[in-house]
Amino acid sequence: MTMHADIHPPAEGNIRLSLLKRPFNLLRWFSLISMAVIATVAVALGAVSTQFVISESVQRDALLTSQFIQAIASAEVRHVSIPNVRTMGELLDPRQDKNFPDVDPAARAKARGEFLDHIANLPDVILANIYAPDRLVIWSTNPALMGTTIHTDEDLDQAFDLKTPVSASYHDVDTARMEQKFVTPPDYIFIENYIPLFDAEGKNVTAMVEIYKEPQDLISRIGRGLALIWLATALGGGLIYLGLYWIVRRAAILLAQQQKQLITNETLVALGEMSSAVAHSLRNPLATIRSSAELALEFDGGPARKNISDIIGQVDRMSTWVSELLQSLRPLNDDPEPVNLVVAVHDSLMALEQKIARAGVHVVFNPRQTPMVLSQQVQLMQILNRLMANALEAMDKGGTLTVTLEPTDARCVCLVLSDTGKGMNEEQRNLAFRPFFSTKQAGLGVGLVLVKRIMERFDGAVTLDSREGEGTFVRLSFKLIP
Repeated sequence: MTMHADIHPPAEGNIRLSLLKRPFNLLRWFSLISMAVIATVAVALGAVSTQFVISESVQRDALLTSQFIQAIASAEVRHVSIPNVRTMGELLDPRQDKNFPDVDPAARAKARGEFLDHIANLPDVILANIYAPDRLVIWSTNPALMGTTIHTDEDLDQAFDLKTPVSASYHDVDTARMEQKFVTPPDYIFIENYIPLFDAEGKNVTAMVEIYKEPQDLISRIGRGLALIWLATALGGGLIYLGLYWIVRRAAILLAQQQKQLITNETLVALGEMSSAVAHSLRNPLATIRSSAELALEFDGGPARKNISDIIGQVDRMSTWVSELLQSLRPLNDDPEPVNLVVAVHDSLMALEQKIARAGVHVVFNPRQTPMVLSQQVQLMQILNRLMANALEAMDKGGTLTVTLEPTDARCVCLVLSDTGKGMNEEQRNLAFRPFFSTKQAGLGVGLVLVKRIMERFDGAVTLDSREGEGTFVRLSFKLIP
């Protein structure tokens, strides 16, 4: 028997719907995109900065070297009293000696020797060459290069054509270039400078001095500069990223809270409309049922009397539920006012005095101060009555209700209500402030919701901690009135 399975790809509409339902994670996308953008900008900025530092440093060194060599050339010519119509560039090529009969051969040789000695002993020089206009090496610190003609050297040709100093930097020796024949190979980066020497009129290049230098001090300074540039770039990019991430994270949290609050408000509005309709529909039948039950109670003194009383009690309970539901869902528009917290607690304890006595509960409340807090008298009484009633119901076999004041700072004070009742487990604690959740069999589950709404309405807060079998602690945080 052969079995066939038909596999159908998901419909396009379902895929689109699932993509639409997936929430946009602002923080994750921002962290990824901003990191990529900031890293790219930082790397580009660091690369441009390092290139600028290296280029400017090399150019500056080349300029100083050029000025120094030209100054030496002029000084040596003047030192041996050669007429100003002659320059060092014209005297360096031995092949041109016969063209200057008016120049003393001894003076010419002395000037040439002094100049070449200065070139050979320049600091950090690893190779020095002097070229004639026909690209012949007429002198070099590497004797093997003397008499060699260089035919393919773009930098050399550029220096002769432009009649300006030309410089370049290298990290590795170019074996294809005939003139880069070092006696002592460079260690890291080396600089090549072409420095033209002119005739007496300053129009024609009569000789080209090529200097290869490995300036250790300059290289060290460039290295420190590059390290500082990359360190500053990394720190700057990191600080920008962290600052933007912190701002967007705060914004994402705020948006999530506002979205949650918006959903809660929409839910409460819908529930309020529904509850109003249900309450309107239930109140008249409940009133009729209660009136009928009271009338029957007057005419019936027999066995049905207990059942009729139960009917009246259940009707009253349903009426209380409806009132609590409407109260918890109605908007809180009352303006805040200064309220004496200690007086409010005493009033609530007095209102529940009979219930406290019937439950056999011992109350501990010994305030040492009477703070004025930001709240609203009627709503604060609702909060305290609700929380104390819950505590009394949790201690059906007696216990202790402790009320304490704990100042947190100069702007806030906490009111802590603790009981020794049944307590709640972890799951019940997590659901305590969810609408319509109650641990009581006949509870509606709107009491703590109303407490939370009222506290947040006046810039306060409420937290709950409970241990099953040990009791419950409710902490109310109020803003103090200055």
